Amino acid sequence: MKHKIIVPLLLLLFVSSYSYASFPVKKQQETVSTIQSIENDTLNNYELASSAQGSANNKSQLTALLLSIFVGWLGVHRYYLGYIWQGVVQTLTFGVFGIWTLIDLIRIATGDLQPKSGPYGKPFGS
Repeated sequence: MKHKIIVPLLLLLFVSSYSYASFPVKKQQETVSTIQSIENDTLNNYELASSAQGSANNKSQLTALLLSIFVGWLGVHRYYLGYIWQGVVQTLTFGVFGIWTLIDLIRIATGDLQPKSGPYGKPFGS
């Protein structure tokens, strides 16, 4: 009984591995150059967008602090500061049940947690 199952499986394995490697794979230079031009265009667009924003940051430390206090367990303050993936993780884990939110609250209040794009445009006291 075992031979009836094992022999066809071995035969299938041998035939599939042999037929899979029976032809050479050729790289197409056209595809590689197209991908490189798309990457260059994307990089140029990113540089234009970042230079259009300039160095001025319009994020307020008070707004980030208030967002952290009232909806910090959803990670809204992370979205506001530009940390999208960390905001998604905080949303899915409810701010790791409040611990991560409390740490972020302290970091925002002390000025340690800055926006991703640079320092706050409006820190406390201005």
